[in-house]
Amino acid sequence: MTTDTLQARPDVPHDAPKGRRGLRLPAAIRAGRQHHAGPATYVLLTVAAVLSLFPLYWTMVAASSDNTRVTQTPPPFLPGPHLFENLGKAWQDAALGKAMVNSLVVAGTIAVSTVLFATLAGFAFAKLRFKGRNILLMLVIGTMMVPPQLAVVPLFMMMTELGWGQKLPAVIFPTLVSAVGVFFMRQYLADALPDELVEAGRVDGAHSLRIFWSIVLPVARPAMAVLFMITFVHAWNDFFWPFIVLDMTNPTVPVALTQLSAGYVRDQSLIMAGALLGTLPLLAMFIVFGRQIVGGIMQGAVKG
Repeated sequence: MTTDTLQARPDVPHDAPKGRRGLRLPAAIRAGRQHHAGPATYVLLTVAAVLSLFPLYWTMVAASSDNTRVTQTPPPFLPGPHLFENLGKAWQDAALGKAMVNSLVVAGTIAVSTVLFATLAGFAFAKLRFKGRNILLMLVIGTMMVPPQLAVVPLFMMMTELGWGQKLPAVIFPTLVSAVGVFFMRQYLADALPDELVEAGRVDGAHSLRIFWSIVLPVARPAMAVLFMITFVHAWNDFFWPFIVLDMTNPTVPVALTQLSAGYVRDQSLIMAGALLGTLPLLAMFIVFGRQIVGGIMQGAVKG
């Protein structure tokens, strides 16, 4: 393509950036260029990464030291020799084996059910036309404004009447779906799912569940991955409601870690070792599935 050809093209504006030979490049070519970050960007990213990783690093440093060293001033900034010793003691004293299994069951069940029900409800609110849709959506959004502490007493009485006291279903069933998840999926599907795809499914004779399975789920996969990760982390770290409804014979990880702070003198290194053990499963999940989740998000952004 010659210079005269490029400059004569009607889709190339006069103020478009020029190439190496002074040619004005079309928009399609300019859009495919890779943008290189400057030194300031790398500095900011490095500072953000250090600040994000420092709490985890400090937890490891405290878990590898003894209680006397942790409470000194200034505190240690290098790992000590007692990491595996403290990890083993925290695992045994807090009975973290059973707590890990309970947390995995609770967080996994809540995350899967939230993703499924929130995607179903989000599809209904975004693309289906039915009477009272906007009113129901406002009611769902309104539940996010109610503090969860107000529902503790009636919810505890309900779980007791059902015979679920001190059992995992008492933690799972009240949080099978969240209003935040419904609103998140509704907003995503309203933009990412074209109405033409839904109408095409209707023309082909597919019912709503068939459209949901064959059309909505592939489109919503990136948002579902993000919602699953956020819900899993929130359910894994939840302490308030499990601490009320469960006891130390059947705890989740946050509830089990309270045993490490019992006693007249608290062993800070042991507490940090338990906290590090409770964080490792989440780190492993991010390492294993982080690339797939980010790739799904970018794929959905490009398609959008």
